[in-house]
Amino acid sequence: MPLASIPSPSQGVWYLGFIPIRAYALCIVAGVIFAVWLSERRWRARGGQKGTIIDIAVPAVIFGLIGGRLYHVITDWQMYFGSRAIKPAYKALFIWEGGLGIWGAIALGGVGVWIACRRRGLSLSAVADTVAPGIAFAQAIGRWGNYFNQELYGGPTTLPWGLEIDQQHGGEPGVLYHPTFLYESLWNVALGFLLLFVGSRLRLRHGRLFALYVAGYTLGRFWIEGLRIDPVGGVDHAVTFLGMRLNQWTALVVFVGAVVYFFATRNKDTVEHVVPPGVQPLAEGDGAVADPAHPADQADEAETSGAARTEPDTSAEPGAEPMEPAGAAEAEAGPERAEAGPESTVKAEGEPEAEGAARAPGEHATAEEKHAR
Repeated sequence: MPLASIPSPSQGVWYLGFIPIRAYALCIVAGVIFAVWLSERRWRARGGQKGTIIDIAVPAVIFGLIGGRLYHVITDWQMYFGSRAIKPAYKALFIWEGGLGIWGAIALGGVGVWIACRRRGLSLSAVADTVAPGIAFAQAIGRWGNYFNQELYGGPTTLPWGLEIDQQHGGEPGVLYHPTFLYESLWNVALGFLLLFVGSRLRLRHGRLFALYVAGYTLGRFWIEGLRIDPVGGVDHAVTFLGMRLNQWTALVVFVGAVVYFFATRNKDTVEHVVPPGVQPLAEGDGAVADPAHPADQADEAETSGAARTEPDTSAEPGAEPMEPAGAAEAEAGPERAEAGPESTVKAEGEPEAEGAARAPGEHATAEEKHAR
């Protein structure tokens, strides 16, 4: 009998009155919150606007949950349908009881992100690189939901960190199992920190950091899937092909695709948009929000026209007094003079003309004044 082990959780559901609070759902929500928080900080550091990742996360999570559940139901269809089903068919909709395929969640969640980016005029690759570390950490947190559900465990082991599994979840008395949920959680934490480090040092762009995440995740998942003995795709056995589980084949194919993309885009240098069209992004690392009132390379019309009106005339000969801009005298005279009309600018008969007084429209300059000009 091993001297140490990881005990099974006593329960995975608590009730607040008649409302069930499920540990699986709490772990998923906690992972999403952390991923959004981290990605929002990374997006603003790249010059993006505050709140962008939060807005994009809404359709991404909705599409991701649908995609993850669809993948689970399709690959585990015998659990809900057919003569060997152990759950009624309607429970295929009970997402809170566990069962989310990461492959479907990433695929359909990516569709939600693409739609949101397209509507805002943002580059999908820029968003993908930004959220990659957050996704890895979110998966690390979410995997603890499998611990509370006593699922995703490996074969028997005598290691001191062996996992206890209750009989109603497929375990045997006195037997410990590999805690594959823990292995994957730790793998994802390490992957998340690796992505943060590589992203800051190498400044990978155009979806290459996301491709590195996919390659790193599938590499670990391929190994972890080989340890698992819990049924996936069947009631008492896992669906296998050529001696490997279905998820291992999926991980292998996706890994190859990620590596090919990573190297195929190594020389790509097109512009990636991190703010909507017409908004000037800040320098990367500023962490502030660009001013949407001033589009890129464009000032307000009032500023440009005002600058043109008040620009001093430099064409006068040296020594001559600068000409006063048109309309300046009327503006300085105040509202009383403006209300008096043009007649107020004509001097009274016999009154000497004040030096620098404004000239009435149509009045001609004297020869001396012309000479001074």
